[in-house]
Parts: sequence; C-alpha cells; structure tokens
Amino acid sequence: MAQVLLKDLNKKYDEVHAVKDVNLHIRDKEFIVLVGPSGCGKSTTLRMVAGLEEITAGEIAIGDRVVNDLPPKDRDIAMVFQNYALYPHMTVYDNMAFGLKMRKFPKAEIQKRVQDAAEILGIQDLLKRKPRQLSGGQRQRVAVGRAIVRHPQVFLFDEPLSNLDAKLRVQMRVELKRLHDRLETTAIYVTHDQVEAMTLGDRVVVMKDGWIQQVGEPLELYTKPSNRFVAGFIGSPAMNFVDVGIQGSDSSLTAQGTGIRLAIPPVNASQLGPYKGQRVTLGIRPEDLHIAAGGDQAGYVFDAVVDVVEPLGSEILLDVKAGPNSLVARVEPTVRLKVHDGVRLAVNPDRLHFFDMTSEKAI
Repeated sequence: MAQVLLKDLNKKYDEVHAVKDVNLHIRDKEFIVLVGPSGCGKSTTLRMVAGLEEITAGEIAIGDRVVNDLPPKDRDIAMVFQNYALYPHMTVYDNMAFGLKMRKFPKAEIQKRVQDAAEILGIQDLLKRKPRQLSGGQRQRVAVGRAIVRHPQVFLFDEPLSNLDAKLRVQMRVELKRLHDRLETTAIYVTHDQVEAMTLGDRVVVMKDGWIQQVGEPLELYTKPSNRFVAGFIGSPAMNFVDVGIQGSDSSLTAQGTGIRLAIPPVNASQLGPYKGQRVTLGIRPEDLHIAAGGDQAGYVFDAVVDVVEPLGSEILLDVKAGPNSLVARVEPTVRLKVHDGVRLAVNPDRLHFFDMTSEKAI
C-alpha cells in the first residue's frame, strides 16, 4: 500500500473552478472519506487521483511517484463506481478475472486471486452466476472483488452504496469497514452521506464549492467544527442555528435572541468578550436539548411551542418554535407532547457553539 499526496490541486472547466487549491496527505493504510453536497468537487478530486480527469494545476503523488502524466492503468489504483459496471454476458468469476486476463496474468494466479477475493467477500457460491441473477448488494460485492484481485496500492470508491436501499447500505458499510481492517489498504471514499462518512472514515474531508473546509477525525468534526458549514453538515438532524446578540458584562455575558435568552458559559466567555454588543450565530445540536427538569440551571432554559412531533421509536424529534426560531430537539421516547403544547427546554451549556456572522468561522 502507499500514501497519497495532493499538492495545490486545481481543476477548471472553462469558467467553472471545480477544485481549488486542495492540499491533502492521505497516510498509508488510511481510510479517508471526502464528503460534501453535490457539486462540491469531491468526485472530481477522486477522478483526478484516478487519472480520469486531467489536472489543471498541482501535483498528485501515489507512493514515491508523481502520477500527473501517468494513464490510469499505470497508477496502480483500483476504482469502485456507483454504477457496478459489470459485463452482463460474463459470469461473476470472469468479471472479477477480466482485468487480470487483460494483463496476461498466469491462469493459476488469476484463479487464486479470484478465489481469495470471493472468500473475503462471501461470494464463493456466486462465481458461476451472471450479473442479472444477483441482487444489488451482491453486484456491489462483485465490483469490490474485481478491485481487490488487482492488489492495488490505493482503492478509490465513488459513492459505491448510493444505488442500494437503506438497510443494505448499513450492512455494506459494516462490510466495507471490516474489509478495510482485514486488507489494511489505503482507501479514498467519496460520498454525499455524512452518516456514511462518519462511520467509515479514519479521517473525514469536508468540501464545499471546491474548497476543503475541514479535515479531521469524525468526532473532531462533530465536537469542534471549524465553521458554520461543517457544523451544519455533520450531524443528523442538523445543528440548530439562532441569531443572537452578545450582551452584559465581561463576567456575566448572555446570548439574547428573539424568543431565546441564554447565559454564556465561562468556557466561552473569553472568546466572546470581544463580540459584546455584536451579533453572532449560536449553534445547538438537537441532542444537546432536553426537557427541562428541576436540576437545570435557570440561565440555560427557554420556553417553546411544539410544532411537529416525529416519533422514531428509540427517540422523539420535537420540532419547536422559540419566538421566530425553528429548532429541533432530540428527546426521550417516553416524552408525551402534542402539537401546539408549550414546552420548557434546557441546553447542555458545555456544548454550545458560536460562529462569527461575517466569516462564519467558529469563535
């Protein structure tokens, strides 16, 4: 396996600047996930690593080689696409063996590699079937197996689970994680699904409009987002945002918005002191809101009205209105509330987030 180094990587399509100054070091044996909304540049970045897109500027190194001018077949990579791209007239065995046959590998070596990959993926019984006789999950395993037999330095995955139903996606996520742990491969994985990114990645790269917004371990992105975009993108349901003004004295600051007023915890006071008299964005995750009880501090409680109740079995999502602000709270399934009921909510003061309104960077 090998490390992958992206240096000042850029891609332009006429007037469109799709990827902008991407610098990224993907370590040997690391599973890294590129995530972001549609059009953020994640798939274009992956395709440049694969050699399927020409680089406008910058450098890509795989292992010790700069591969900018190498065709895909010479980059020692294997790619798994959203579309399985299996040959319909070939058996599973022949689909997995095809690339090795084209490279003139000995027949015995091809058979060993295909059998090993089939065993790893649990598809030994499918080798004589045609793709039309397989389910979506089985076809995706064959596509992954076709990549495994190559023994590449780097695996590239371009939204490989998007065509699967929700239950099968969860199952395949677990299998891909297990596969990476077993093969100890370097892998770059592209998805628009932040849950997929959080569960699969050793590190996650969040992209927007061609720029890298933040790179970090999943829990780091969740607990310490660098800006409002990352805070809102990572986490499901998304973080609540409220426009507030910073008021009070240095020793007793408050965040005052229409319909909501909260004390600012001491841990945030020093950073927010310079913002006194200004407006900032307050961020509260749904799981950091709960039904207020007697033990909650008065400065961290506010009143709201229930707008929508979403019972999910293990939890309830409450969509509430606090003044003009729409918020989502994740509460216990034992809570019994109806639409238009008044509710008193409390926040976890240790988990409040604040963002500069102009730069949108975390304060």
